[in-house]
Amino acid sequence: MTTRQRHIAHLHLHATLSEAQYADVVELMSGITPHVQAVPPNAVQLDLTSALRYFDLSPYDVVQLAKLRLKALYGIDSSAGLAGNRMLAAMAADASAPGDTTWVPTGQAVDWLYPRPVTALPGIGRTTAETLSRYGLHTIGQVIDLPAGTLQRLLGAGPARLLAERARGHDPRPVTPSEPAAHLVADLVLERDCLDPAQHHRAVLGLADQIGRRLRGESRITGRLTLTVRYADRSSTTRTRALPEPTSHSPALAAAALGLLTVLGLQRARVRAFVIRADDLLPADSAYRQLSLDPGDARARAAEAAADRARLRFGPEAVRPAALADWPLVPLAWTDTGARRAVIEPDRFREQTRAETVPDVKVDTSTE
Repeated sequence: MTTRQRHIAHLHLHATLSEAQYADVVELMSGITPHVQAVPPNAVQLDLTSALRYFDLSPYDVVQLAKLRLKALYGIDSSAGLAGNRMLAAMAADASAPGDTTWVPTGQAVDWLYPRPVTALPGIGRTTAETLSRYGLHTIGQVIDLPAGTLQRLLGAGPARLLAERARGHDPRPVTPSEPAAHLVADLVLERDCLDPAQHHRAVLGLADQIGRRLRGESRITGRLTLTVRYADRSSTTRTRALPEPTSHSPALAAAALGLLTVLGLQRARVRAFVIRADDLLPADSAYRQLSLDPGDARARAAEAAADRARLRFGPEAVRPAALADWPLVPLAWTDTGARRAVIEPDRFREQTRAETVPDVKVDTSTE
């Protein structure tokens, strides 16, 4: 029995879209194939395999049809990549100039990848790239030609095996039809104005930890965090940061959130509330994880998974970050659009819980 050849298209949308507009684009693409996966904030992937017979067109012509509909109905210009799997299609789209389409036939995938820089592969971060560069490995072709044992000595068994698979253009992930990603919001309201930077730090750390636990519980990852700070005079400021890679790892989320807090430079600001919002949510198995040479990262993730299992069995207070040991546990009733508001009195850490749902935050300043 032979496996039917797949035809995957990745479309980059050269426009800034609202959530409603992005949902309209996904719905439009669903008229071409039911196998459409949202890749927020400005891309979609289509599995055209089952659509070719319906339209009686070549894969390339179906992609042109999709681009034409985007331009005619919504005025959106796009570039596209077409290949036999999701990774190659995304790389081909990245290599396409605006308005162009790059088609990588399945039998020519290795030849197309061979001269490209190794950093073009998904998941190759700066540390891995520098390690490969020190040994003269600058292109994907050089990685392909390297013996497997040598690559394992450079990167370790797991990362080397994953890199070798990607370098040869292998990616078995299916296109999973999904709605545009929702968002999660954690809101912490202080009963009295707080000027203490240490309390600001702990509040943001606690909210980031809550978001990480929720994401892991739902097997989702986030690609962008937004921190909003509300002040005693009812004004607010906000900062947004795209993460280096989508993640649900609490330390990574906390580092990003605390970085945003540092950028705000609050000093003696009279703070009344903090809001952290996680956007660009994706299924946990739909994104690549950057290759890491640090064994401490694997140990930290293993410890985090063990802590999650302990909380599931013994309750949410079973394991907590040391910095939050005497901070009251905030029971958040999460939804995809908000969370119940937790009110904390900063001096005595007196906890109350209000039942109203937190609306989306309106801010006075532009995002960073």
